[in-house]
Amino acid sequence: MSNLDEFNRLKAFVSSQIIGQKELIDRLLIALLANGHLLVEGAPGLAKTRAVKSLCDGIEGDFHRVQFIPDLLPADLTGTEVYRPQDGSFQFQQGPLFHNMILADEINRAPAKVQSALLEAMGERQITVAGTTYPLPELFLVMATQNPIEQEGTYPLPEAQLDRFLMHIMIDYPKADEEAQILELFRREARRDFAKQKVDFVKVSQDALFEARDEVLNLHMADNLQQYLVQLILATRNPGAYGSEIADWVQYGASPRATISLDMCARSHAWLAGRDFVTPDDIQSMAYDVLRHRVLLRYEAQAEGVTVDDFVSKLIQLVAVP
Repeated sequence: MSNLDEFNRLKAFVSSQIIGQKELIDRLLIALLANGHLLVEGAPGLAKTRAVKSLCDGIEGDFHRVQFIPDLLPADLTGTEVYRPQDGSFQFQQGPLFHNMILADEINRAPAKVQSALLEAMGERQITVAGTTYPLPELFLVMATQNPIEQEGTYPLPEAQLDRFLMHIMIDYPKADEEAQILELFRREARRDFAKQKVDFVKVSQDALFEARDEVLNLHMADNLQQYLVQLILATRNPGAYGSEIADWVQYGASPRATISLDMCARSHAWLAGRDFVTPDDIQSMAYDVLRHRVLLRYEAQAEGVTVDDFVSKLIQLVAVP
């Protein structure tokens, strides 16, 4: 079985556990392939936790959920040194960040010192405790959630940490037919005999995942298409070159990390579609999720109701496609 077949099987498995969140499932798979982290924003009850747990159920690896609250401490994530009275020494006890997949639930409810501890883990794939640096697992994915409804008692994520996320996706309520399917799934799982009926899923190995990442990196991207990708990012920093209408919309454009992220996401999008080359559609499809949290609009643009998605749509219209 090819690595693409393995991922299609994984996608089918997760889709059987999650109803009505196709985009979330696709972006989770892309984040896995691109070796990046995901920030998910949506109302409570939209299966954000269930999605990442189901993904972990389909991959060789372990999962841990951390509920972010105002009195959380950095050591609650990284771990801490525990005193051993037997020999008077200290032994490091690993925290939740040493798992393969982490769900940082309501990440903006934790103070800056906790967010900074997560920042090193996401950016450097390591943590430092008491002057000692510990590497994190090779397979390491953070999916953080934000609740757009309640803002009381929250700490906005600093731009430096937002930039560490590969993508920022927005999820919405399911459609009417999907809501009915959710009811059916809930009733089926609530039955006492469900566990007997459940068929064990053969998990995707980490070796297959790492091989798939190599295949993504080896996908062909034409030189003119790579230039198009770069021009899209550069246009976020100098939008005036593409029209007076958007010239004053942006305060800060996307960083070089956005260029790398868009390249990896476009490649992963093409690979999941079964192609060995990247198209302009791959780049345009991923531009919204990659740039949504990396472009800072001016107050005047926001006051006029302009969103980053509106700005990205304008760029896609104005930047010439090869």
